[in-house]
This record gives sequence, C-alpha cells and structure tokens, in this order.
Amino acid sequence: MRSPGRSLWRWPIALGLLSASGLLSALVSDGWGDAWSWLALGVPVLVMAWFGLRRPARCAEASDPGGASTPAAAGSAAFLPDSRTPS
Repeated sequence: MRSPGRSLWRWPIALGLLSASGLLSALVSDGWGDAWSWLALGVPVLVMAWFGLRRPARCAEASDPGGASTPAAAGSAAFLPDSRTPS
C-alpha cells in the first residue's frame, strides 16, 4: 500500500534536489556545470510559473460564486445590506 506522505512529497523533494544540484553545480564547476545549473535552476521556476499562472483562474471561479473576484470585494460584500435577508 502506498503512503499518502510519499505521494504528497515526491515532486517537491525532486524539485528541491534539482535546485540544490543546480546551485552546487553553479558554485563548483565550469562549462557543462554552467549549462546544468541553468537547466536545474530553470526547471523549478518554470514548474512554479506553470502552476501559479494556471491556478488563479480556476480558484476564482470555484470559490467565488457570488461574483466578487478580489478578496477586498469579497470582504466588503459582507458589510452591504442583502436583499434576501429581512431587516
């Protein structure tokens, strides 16, 4: 049986190890090490950008059925009178 912790932490640990190898390579080697460091440090950034740019559109639709698209608008909506509740 698979451990839920193992499947949860697999990719973050892999990206951390990739970043660490890129940092170490940038510090101690030249030539191929420079190319490896660019690749190893660029991949985690691209992965984070990919998921970071994809996520807000889906979260805004799913968590905001009322139409307030910003946290400030959602917070201020709580202070406005609601026509559905009796005064």
